Amino acid sequence: MLDSAAAAAEAIRRLAVRGAPLIGVVAACALAVELERDAGALEPAAALLRGARPTAVNLAWAVDRVVAAARSGGSGAAGAAAAAAAAARGEAEAIKAEQEAANLAIGEHGAALLEGARRVLTHCNTGALACGGEGGTALAVIAAMSTRGPVEVVASETRPLLQGARLTVWELSRAGIRCSLCVDGAAAGLIARGEIDAVVVGADRIAANGDVANKVGTYAHALAANAAGVPFVVAAPESTLDPATRTGAEIVIEERDADEVRRLGDTLLTLPDVPVRNPAFDITPADLVTAIVTERGVRERAPQR
Repeated sequence: MLDSAAAAAEAIRRLAVRGAPLIGVVAACALAVELERDAGALEPAAALLRGARPTAVNLAWAVDRVVAAARSGGSGAAGAAAAAAAAARGEAEAIKAEQEAANLAIGEHGAALLEGARRVLTHCNTGALACGGEGGTALAVIAAMSTRGPVEVVASETRPLLQGARLTVWELSRAGIRCSLCVDGAAAGLIARGEIDAVVVGADRIAANGDVANKVGTYAHALAANAAGVPFVVAAPESTLDPATRTGAEIVIEERDADEVRRLGDTLLTLPDVPVRNPAFDITPADLVTAIVTERGVRERAPQR
């Protein structure tokens, strides 16, 4: 049970809670719950949550909103602690509602952009399990496309934790959308052979110049799509746009535990002590991105602010 900021931070670190939008929602709610229990916990709990995942900007964005609301609500009068807690809960609930509405809008904007595309490649997991509410981000686009005509989806398995294989395929099947699974390394060949009409992915952070941080393997898909003249579309809420980060080179890329690659469950796949590079994300340069779709519409590039 995520009944504290510490429990939520640990769940985010181990990817029990994952997906940039959902991370923000869960962190906001956890901070509000923590503040209701301990009026003095605002700053340490906020710092703990912000540090749980350095790449996903939605996390700090949501936490900062709740902190600001608590400070504003708790200023001044007697009963300030209760007022701060109430303001924090109200802000967390607003963030959750905004994300649910954003999911639906992202889906409609993306489907309109990709009218006529029927064979879609997606990466990682970007549905309700990653975003809350209904649809998600990239999977919301695919779901909206499926209401306009038949869609076939190729989901890459997404190493190292196989979120595409374990989660995306399940969500697509549950929605009645035809899908198949491929290993990450096969996607480029499928694109080159003309078997994919569009690539749609989510994002954990989008820099001011339009560079995109997303689950590792995204960059390779973007290179293949660019070489084949296939649209490469990033679907993400406005909260994922980070004007304070100028380019992707400034984004912290988290390295995860080596045993996520060495082992599959309890089964050892390689030498037990082989050194492992296990970056959780990579950076796709802006010039490989056809468009960024947010709840506000379609951008050819992220805004310069």
